[in-house]
Amino acid sequence: MTVGKLKLKPVAGAEPLPDETLAFLRQLLDGTAPADLDMWTAALTHGSFTAAPNKGIARAADYQRLEFLGDRVLGLTIAEWLYEAESDAEGRLSQRLNALVSRQSCANVARGLGLATHIRLGKQARDDGGADSDNILGDVMEALIGASFLERGFETTRNMVRGLWSDTFRGHAGQTKHPKSALQEWAAGNRRRPPEYALIDRSGPDHSLQFTVSVAVKGVGEARATANSKQEAETKAAGEFLRLYA
Repeated sequence: MTVGKLKLKPVAGAEPLPDETLAFLRQLLDGTAPADLDMWTAALTHGSFTAAPNKGIARAADYQRLEFLGDRVLGLTIAEWLYEAESDAEGRLSQRLNALVSRQSCANVARGLGLATHIRLGKQARDDGGADSDNILGDVMEALIGASFLERGFETTRNMVRGLWSDTFRGHAGQTKHPKSALQEWAAGNRRRPPEYALIDRSGPDHSLQFTVSVAVKGVGEARATANSKQEAETKAAGEFLRLYA
């Protein structure tokens, strides 16, 4: 298969994307159904994912090529946006650009979208908390931008990026702050002890583990959440705590 000038191989041994992931992609694409499912599957398939022996190399290569392309599209989009909106000198513009396209910024945008549950990860990577890793979330976010560029062109993808990055661009850091960081800061700001996380339960088959985690702040309360990894459950629990008590 050839998309533009980027040749992609079908994701070997890949199962069809689940309905909830197709719905996620449709929402990301402003209500348009993704046309090339092989390409979007590749964008969501981390290099750690292998459905069968010796079939992970091509998938990892496709994922990394889309990430490479998306990184450049993101950089150009943000650079153009800064040029239009800011009157600062080059040094200041470069600092802003680096912050806006950083791995953490990409990961925060991905978290805001709920991307973690749609990433195809290897079992070990998921068990190790890969779904909540800044590196993995940021890389997959860039791969999705690359896929959008190939399927829909630069102008449409630029508009998508501007929508996704609007809060970050305008300095609304609190709206994209990671829940665990936000809870840590909330506790410190209210002269409370740091949040304490505890694994309450781990259940389910190896291919579909569920982790239930609690987070408590002494003298305030406790919240719980369940997810496919301990790290993701901690993130959800922190968000739930902030919703209940902050």
